[in-house]
Amino acid sequence: MFNENGDAPGRYDIFQYQLSNVSNPGYKVIGQWTNHLRLNPEEMQWSGGDRKVPESVCSFPCESGERKKMVKGVPCCWHCELCDGYQYLLDEFSCDMCPFDMRPLKNRTGCRTTPIIKLEWSSPWAIIPVFLAILGCLATGGCIVAFIRFNDTPIVRASGRELSYVLLTGIFLIYLITFLMIAEPSVPVCAIRRLLLGLGMCISYSAMLTKTNRIYRIFEQGKVAVTPPKFISPTSQLIITFILISMQLLGVFIWFGVMPPHTIIDYEEQKPPNPEFARGVLKCDMSDISLIFCLSYSFVLMITCTVYAIKSRGVPETFNEAKPIGFTMYTTCIIWLAFVPIFFGTAQSTEKMFIQTTTLTVSMSLSATVSLGMLYVPKVYVIILHPEQNVQKRKRSFKAVVQAATVTTQLSQKSDKQNGAKIVPDRSQ
Repeated sequence: MFNENGDAPGRYDIFQYQLSNVSNPGYKVIGQWTNHLRLNPEEMQWSGGDRKVPESVCSFPCESGERKKMVKGVPCCWHCELCDGYQYLLDEFSCDMCPFDMRPLKNRTGCRTTPIIKLEWSSPWAIIPVFLAILGCLATGGCIVAFIRFNDTPIVRASGRELSYVLLTGIFLIYLITFLMIAEPSVPVCAIRRLLLGLGMCISYSAMLTKTNRIYRIFEQGKVAVTPPKFISPTSQLIITFILISMQLLGVFIWFGVMPPHTIIDYEEQKPPNPEFARGVLKCDMSDISLIFCLSYSFVLMITCTVYAIKSRGVPETFNEAKPIGFTMYTTCIIWLAFVPIFFGTAQSTEKMFIQTTTLTVSMSLSATVSLGMLYVPKVYVIILHPEQNVQKRKRSFKAVVQAATVTTQLSQKSDKQNGAKIVPDRSQ
């Protein structure tokens, strides 16, 4: 059989030089030519020893969530880039940011709603503050019941019944605020938070400030006259206390008028680089600055009360409560000095709301516990367990009390001078 040119048809074997790990390298038949090409792809070997026929393409299709970045000068070639962060694939060639309240799907083909969280009662951040608050409410309630039950006994009368009930009410409100800080935010809850957050401390420190101021004025007056100073009666003390408390209430009501309470969802607080962990935090519209501003008046009362307690430290303990109040205020100042760096030091943490709420509520509960433990638990202990000590002591006149306190102060000062005096040798001889 010949072709049109009179030549016999060609018959060719096609060889490929192949390398193999199981046999010696050499040529292997991979196809034939008899009028047309016949190749056996299974017998062919490609770069790297691969038997699969490579695809002749410049770029492969991008995976889900990847955009095409075209190669300059080569219209059919591109690089695939993943939409990172909070971006999703808008179209084949571009990514776009999800709305502020959404996060991208796992395949980044769209956006989904960011979950909303709040501080739960079962959270470890809430268990300890709630436990302290429950114990504090029970202890305060017990003290109030004991004072009411033994209202006419000498110890209750000597402690200043009127201001004691005011102070115990403030302590109870301090413990109560823990439950409001952990409760699910709503407009009523946010409003009561604003009202009670600083009110409990304000009531407590106003009552203690009025007590220490009264003690200080009594003994300062006694140094120059034998007549008692003005405004030391129970009624006057209550009026002074309520005037101090009204300043806090006035500030809160002005705040209500300027900025009514409402809830917000903060999507920036818990927005880590990985959008899978993004959360929106439901909370009241109370910033760190407004919270400190709400407590600032109570801090002023606390510092002023501490100053008066220091001034009254020389008064004999048998005559007043200045020393227990002084110890209370010193300890309270230490608690709140520790609170400030913890509260503001966690401002950049993703657990900011939880840490700050726990720090605030624990600090308030501790300060209330100090006041309750130093001022009223010893009295209740004597009233309940040692009623034989709850008896009327010999009354002293105002003049006798002041003279005794003045003598004690002078002796203390004289002792200090003697201890601090220097011995100078006589050089006249």
